[in-house]
Amino acid sequence: MKLLVAALASELQAFPAELPGFDRLVTGPGKLKAAYGLTRALDATAYDEILVVGTAGAVDDDLDSGVYEVSAAIQHDVQDLDGVVGQHVSLPSHVETGRDGHTIATGDIFVDDVDAVARIRSLGGVLVDMETFSYIWVAQQFGVPIRVLRAVSDRAQDGATQLWDEVVAACSAQLWERVKDEYAV
Repeated sequence: MKLLVAALASELQAFPAELPGFDRLVTGPGKLKAAYGLTRALDATAYDEILVVGTAGAVDDDLDSGVYEVSAAIQHDVQDLDGVVGQHVSLPSHVETGRDGHTIATGDIFVDDVDAVARIRSLGGVLVDMETFSYIWVAQQFGVPIRVLRAVSDRAQDGATQLWDEVVAACSAQLWERVKDEYAV
């Protein structure tokens, strides 16, 4: 059995309510809700794989709209005791899925300005979201393989919050097509 995970129900709106071979989990947005929800699910049931789907902002101009595989996650909203941004005081600086893809920067803020984009780019992120680092870290603690697919919802610039509301349905449809094709469901 696999676990299909999204932060928001709206990110799954194009998916059927029942998907053979998958349980479904909606954690809520942000790192804490992501970690709490996934930990509870993995503590209750053993899964063969975690498949995370959802939206992300693009902070790299070379990334067009579409669905991208995530290979690694960093945190853009933390700093260590020396003030080094992107370094947590007790967590790794990055976590990996074991797949080829792109680096996503996770933080508990909705990125929609050029200064934040520049900071994230300087850390190596090309996508941005609010949950992926937590999902990958929790999956590693349980030893469960994880795959993360993110659909670009906005350019993470001024006005990104308005754009996200308008495109979440289209992103969900893109994600469903990818999952349907790759998992034959």
